[in-house]
Amino acid sequence: MTNHLEYYKVFYYVAKYRSLTVAAEHLAISQPAVSQSIKMLESAVGTRLFIRTSRGVRLTAEGELLAGYVSAGYEQIELGEKKLMQMLDLEIGELRIGASDMTLRFYLLPYLERFHEKYPGIKVTVSNAPTPETLASLLKGKIDFGVVSTPFDSVQGIRMMRVKAIEDIFIGGLKFISYKNRTLDLQELESLPIISLEKKTSTRKFMDSFLAENGVMMNPEFELATSDMIVQFTLRNMGVGCVMKEFAEEYLETGRLFALRFNKIIPQRYFCVVTDEKNPLSAAGRKLLGLISGGDMPSSGGAEYKEAKKKDDNDGYF
Repeated sequence: MTNHLEYYKVFYYVAKYRSLTVAAEHLAISQPAVSQSIKMLESAVGTRLFIRTSRGVRLTAEGELLAGYVSAGYEQIELGEKKLMQMLDLEIGELRIGASDMTLRFYLLPYLERFHEKYPGIKVTVSNAPTPETLASLLKGKIDFGVVSTPFDSVQGIRMMRVKAIEDIFIGGLKFISYKNRTLDLQELESLPIISLEKKTSTRKFMDSFLAENGVMMNPEFELATSDMIVQFTLRNMGVGCVMKEFAEEYLETGRLFALRFNKIIPQRYFCVVTDEKNPLSAAGRKLLGLISGGDMPSSGGAEYKEAKKKDDNDGYF
């Protein structure tokens, strides 16, 4: 009886308060309007629902039966509205993010810490995966947004915002100390035992592409799942590691490792926030992206987000 939902609303409050007057006050309508709605509902269902008394009204047997179902339904609607308001006020909710070890550790983690401090009621789930898998999860709607590293193939409908420049380096330990403070030709990498990430990662794809453009073919002796393990293998002099600089920073500062220098500069890459234009972000998602972009970002995107997107459009990243 969806055509009579307004009548059922009036019926609920009259049944709840057993008074036309109190129901009218609660609904902010006139008492005659309440009476008319009850008459229309009684006509629609084909039976009397209330009987007038000296103190107000009481339900008929049919009215009691109907009120049990209507009350349960209406109270569920009210509960739903309450939960919705809590979600919009960031008191409850869930946020699903995709990120790799690299983007989580060296970019996203401080923002998640701040977000959790401000909104402890929001459950945050982070799916840890390389860039290609994160993009696939975004397109399937399994995550709300991702933090990935370039390069990756442009996908229609995926919006990207650069958030941090990153630098890739080759590192060596004591066994390779003869290469320290020398300017090497990239070609020399072909004669060195290389330790790199697996081919499915954006980091490996980037380095393979850069070296191929310069006539160099990289054939790693070790292909590992994480950059942390590359650093550990390099510390044990098992080869020359290829990692993002931050992973080796501690050991570069202490001198246990050094960065190889080349006659060509390895281009910068970027960490990027990616969202799907077809799936609007939740209030929690918008709030976290607002923290990332430097201010509370409305659903249409903040000024900094738009400016970064414009720059990425011009650079051909969409």
